[in-house]
Amino acid sequence: MTDQGILDKIKEAADYISGVLPEIPDTCLVLGSGLGSLTDRVNILSTISYSQIPHFFATTVPGHEGVLVYGELSGKKTLIMKGRFHFYEGHSTQDITFYVRVMAKLGVKNLILTNAAGGINEKMKPSELMVITDHISFLCDSPLRGPHHDEFGVRFPDQTTVYDKQFISILSDCARELNIPLHQGVYMYTRGPQYETPAEIRVCKAIGADAVGMSTVAESICASQSGLRVMAVSCITNLAAGISPTPLSHKEVMENALAASDNSIALLEKFFSKLEE
Repeated sequence: MTDQGILDKIKEAADYISGVLPEIPDTCLVLGSGLGSLTDRVNILSTISYSQIPHFFATTVPGHEGVLVYGELSGKKTLIMKGRFHFYEGHSTQDITFYVRVMAKLGVKNLILTNAAGGINEKMKPSELMVITDHISFLCDSPLRGPHHDEFGVRFPDQTTVYDKQFISILSDCARELNIPLHQGVYMYTRGPQYETPAEIRVCKAIGADAVGMSTVAESICASQSGLRVMAVSCITNLAAGISPTPLSHKEVMENALAASDNSIALLEKFFSKLEE
């Protein structure tokens, strides 16, 4: 997506969505690999295919359906994105964060992200969950690169607290109430689509990463610039290269994401029940 007319493209997409839906809720939940079944727990009021939304892209990764859902989760109205876009699909970081700009334009205040990640911290096991407290974005082309528009927020946004501490605290309380193990840790972005090498994982570990994955960071940067409150939860779907005793595969990722889905869904349901409207 070129910068030519970017504000017009954002407005066109936002106008389409607001023209179809009766209202825009405060929260958008983005479902990563293996979490599509969460919408079975949602009172779905309306759906929009990404193909219908101006300037949205088609999803190409298994487990990412490509549908925007408007419905009620734990009695709270929300938008749910069933699938996201990735840099490794050939998109720029401006492309993959376009939807974040659209959500900000619509007036969405909270962005809840989920993903599948490789575990680096050996205290974490496959199918367990980690709430992200910080990220390492060294390998991420900044979504803020290029011409700046004041409508997006400040040109040089502070990144001291990208992930909302109150949301993290609420989610941690929910996990304790449900007796679901929930780790806290630092997520490191890599471009993909190849998995990391053992040497790369050793570097990630040395600089403080607890988990590694191919999404979430660009979206979080973009959302923080726009003033959205961000929370992100990783499902540890595999041990990272050099730690895992077996070769890595997307099949393993999907299997462990599905194995964790009951806990992921229960935790998100509990969290949404405590969100203020």
